[in-house]
Amino acid sequence: MELDYNSLLLALGVSASCLAVTLGGSWFSRRPETFLLSCSAGLVPIVVGIFTYGAYVDKPRPILAILTFVLFFIGFSIIWAAGYQFRTRRFSKTRALLGSLTGIAASVPAMLAGYDGLAFMGDNIVVAVLLLLTAREYWLSRHEALTPLYGIAALYTLTAISFALCAGVLIWDGKLVLGHAPDNWAEDVSLAICIAGMTGIGALSLALHQWRQAAHHRQQAITDPLTGLLNRRALFDLYGHRSFGPSMAVIVFDIDRFKSVNDQYGHATGDIVLKLFAKELSAGLRASDKVARLGGEEFALVLDNALSGRAEQIAERVRDAFAAREIIADGKSFACTVSAGVALGTAEGIGFDSVLSTADKALYAAKRNGRNRVEVAVYLHAVSPDVSRTAS
Repeated sequence: MELDYNSLLLALGVSASCLAVTLGGSWFSRRPETFLLSCSAGLVPIVVGIFTYGAYVDKPRPILAILTFVLFFIGFSIIWAAGYQFRTRRFSKTRALLGSLTGIAASVPAMLAGYDGLAFMGDNIVVAVLLLLTAREYWLSRHEALTPLYGIAALYTLTAISFALCAGVLIWDGKLVLGHAPDNWAEDVSLAICIAGMTGIGALSLALHQWRQAAHHRQQAITDPLTGLLNRRALFDLYGHRSFGPSMAVIVFDIDRFKSVNDQYGHATGDIVLKLFAKELSAGLRASDKVARLGGEEFALVLDNALSGRAEQIAERVRDAFAAREIIADGKSFACTVSAGVALGTAEGIGFDSVLSTADKALYAAKRNGRNRVEVAVYLHAVSPDVSRTAS
């Protein structure tokens, strides 16, 4: 049995080592996914702990058991923190430290006191809890990618159950002093589950990494890199197939005399102006309202299910707020204004492209009429809008 058990431990150690290298390599190919690096870092002490435990199986010296416990607690705590990092984008040193210290307190004093059976009970219970907490982090993130995250959460849970079984058998036997490594059916089952779980978690983590890469590329394709708003393509993807009724509206904004801002203050200041206006435009909107940068200094706001007059009120609010904003560049302050054109859908329904074009015509009417104002398009009939001026 000893030879077979050590062979399984060796297989687990090699599998964990390969997984650590694979996850580290995946992180290297796309560095923003730092949770992969954290997982890889967590596997390192676990791998060392596995081989240390193999030495303890051969020669059950307390110092080897204590070293195994400490390495396992550090490794599994880091993996728990990596799960939190996946969910929140922040690595939690508190979790890594809390898990490690809790595990050490639950096992090391008992081992030093000669109660190795009690120490292994504490070790298995704490590792099971850390694995369940890790499973919870991925479960809470399941909306991002259902299949791989369900799988990862399930495998961590299954592995946690196997450690709990080991603790349960030791508690059932009631042996506080063993004098050797635990030797029972639960240990064999747990080792087999760990080997299978390691392989499965590794494969699903890589699948999740690929999914996030694809999602990142999709997001880049529909996002304006300067302002973080949707781009023109995204707006047409969202609304190009929809018919705009009277409760929907499009507002097109254009920053007045923006070329002179670039000429006088430089393009870096011009970029600041664009970002400030994007922030102003996005403030206080509902989730159903969409904001996009159409290109240059032109922006669009699409209102879905808007009450009568809301589009004009929002356009005026944005115009007033932006005109009142003080912009500072090179120690000098200046202000910018914005013009806007508003177009509503029709009772019969009209395509997005037509509404956007109508709003654009209203915008240019605002430019012709002196800038820093809002113009609202009024439809004389289905395809021929007129433009009337609102108070500026």
